[in-house]
Amino acid sequence: MVCRRCIYTVTEVFQENGISPLKVELGVVTLAQPLLPDQFHNIQARLEHYGFEVIDDKRMRIVEQIRVGVIELVHHAEEQEKVNLSDYLQQKCHREYSFLSKLFTEMQGISIEKYYIQQKIERVKELLFYDELSVGEIADKLHYSSVAHLSGQFKSVTGLSPTQFKRMKGHTLRPLDEI
Repeated sequence: MVCRRCIYTVTEVFQENGISPLKVELGVVTLAQPLLPDQFHNIQARLEHYGFEVIDDKRMRIVEQIRVGVIELVHHAEEQEKVNLSDYLQQKCHREYSFLSKLFTEMQGISIEKYYIQQKIERVKELLFYDELSVGEIADKLHYSSVAHLSGQFKSVTGLSPTQFKRMKGHTLRPLDEI
């Protein structure tokens, strides 16, 4: 779950099944009591209908925590000081970064750092698409060390400079869960 609509949809699915979650946040639903097997299967089928995946494996839950942490870090970068990715994820997941990195790479086939860069570039594309900020302002907002660093990273991922991307018509932004 990566947006308010996702949280709303998940909450609605639980409530349709007579269950009021205590808390619904990005990637986690907290319940007062465990679901009965029939409830679990009904909710799982309904969530899958909406494109959600129920993660019931401990390792996949950790991977999802990492994904959600990276998305939160990228999309709320302007609200916080620049933080170190490994320190942030260690604090968020309550595990050593070396363990998180190894698990994520094993389960996702990509390193956390590359996933983080993909998320940042997708955020840059989104901000360029809305055309409200200059490339310099975007670099500051996402804590890049310089416009040149942002531009180099952007070009290595997309094959285009930010300016070339901005001039293109018909931009395609990828949903966060497809990155």
